[in-house]
Amino acid sequence: MTETSLQALLAWKSVVVGAWLAGFILAERVFPAAPGLPGGPWSRPSLRRVARNAALWLVNVALSPLVVAPLTALAASALPSWRPAWWSGWPGLAADLLLLDFLIYWWHRANHEIGFLWRFHRVHHLDATLDATSALRFHFGEVLLSALARAAAVVALAIPLMSVLAFEGLLLLATIFHHSNLRLPAGFEAALARIVVTPSIHWVHHHKVRRDTDSNYSSVLSLWDRLFATRSATRRRPDLPIGVEGEGERPLLALIARPFVP
Repeated sequence: MTETSLQALLAWKSVVVGAWLAGFILAERVFPAAPGLPGGPWSRPSLRRVARNAALWLVNVALSPLVVAPLTALAASALPSWRPAWWSGWPGLAADLLLLDFLIYWWHRANHEIGFLWRFHRVHHLDATLDATSALRFHFGEVLLSALARAAAVVALAIPLMSVLAFEGLLLLATIFHHSNLRLPAGFEAALARIVVTPSIHWVHHHKVRRDTDSNYSSVLSLWDRLFATRSATRRRPDLPIGVEGEGERPLLALIARPFVP
């Protein structure tokens, strides 16, 4: 892939993801599935929450060209050449996307089961409610650790840069969707949940009860939780309390410092 084509791909990815995010932010405020913070979506508490999520996202936007993107590109440039000839083209891309989704399931699960990783991932779960902006809310420490883990996987499994970029775009679209507060027809969402992760699945993962928080780890395809017996039996309700059991939401600076506080 030439540098020009890479830049064009990244530009199109930004446009598509930006439009997808804007569409969900607007739609979920017109057709919400669950009540948000008191006072409605345009209240001062709700706007402060969105600003807090946006600030965490902007920190990661600044880090991406400095650390995350160069690390991923460096890993992709150091690929071994053990892949068979058939693992190329569209079949290879499809196999890579499936493989990366499988790996992200285990990375997400590790972020809950390993105490050091949970310190950073907990910042994402401290959100008091969920909407499309929750998909942007990650501590920069988690983003850097994820970049290191992804680089190791890219080198070990010889995953091409095109596959990595395609999966990152797909993952962003899926994450925005399953964090969203958009009301969907029950039958349609139930059918969709058999294939991909929907809000009805992922909202349970953000339930303020630890046994549910430690379940429903899938990101794109919903099959991994069924396959590895981590699917929660809890049903999503409009009044489902969101957050971390035993903890509450924090101001921005306290969120940034939270992983480093004993």
